[in-house]
Amino acid sequence: MGRKETARTSIDDDHSSSDVYSLHDNGVHFMCGDVDYDTAETIITWILESGFKKKKTFDHLTLLINSPGGDLNCGFAIIDIMRGSSIPVHTVGIGEIGSCGLMIFLAGTIGHRILTPNTTILSHIWAASVHGKAHDLLSAQKDFNLTTERMLAHYKLCTGLDDEIIKQKLLPAHDIFLTAEEALSLNICDEIKHLR
Repeated sequence: MGRKETARTSIDDDHSSSDVYSLHDNGVHFMCGDVDYDTAETIITWILESGFKKKKTFDHLTLLINSPGGDLNCGFAIIDIMRGSSIPVHTVGIGEIGSCGLMIFLAGTIGHRILTPNTTILSHIWAASVHGKAHDLLSAQKDFNLTTERMLAHYKLCTGLDDEIIKQKLLPAHDIFLTAEEALSLNICDEIKHLR
């Protein structure tokens, strides 16, 4: 036997190449890194295209998230598409889910939001930097207030906690870091487990 033949992979030995599928073929998308326009476009396209298929291949989609956060408007765009999806979107947090990444995780189907045991969770109010004349600052203040209200409503809907507890334990003036167990106690996730 030649060297080439003995170096065949187990996939070649056990399966035909048609048996190897991508994550998307299995209803899974892995979001890794900052939330931005590219991230939003990829996830939104994946969810919409999955729902447009004549033959519904999946009873749910799974969004794996390892993200420190990013652009909040892009995050809300993803959240709105997740909520409107004809196929439920389950979420799995791995590594780190912070800020906007956490908000996307929260939007997963209630009962199907999983954290792996070593996931770091970061929650905080959003930050913005504004420069300009007085009227620019007033407009920015309105945007800040509206976005803060949106965030509070989102946390409330996804956790079932009241405003005061959310403001105290999840959205105070400083960063809040949580373990998976602490996140579970605050209804941020529904289960803690290793992926199989």
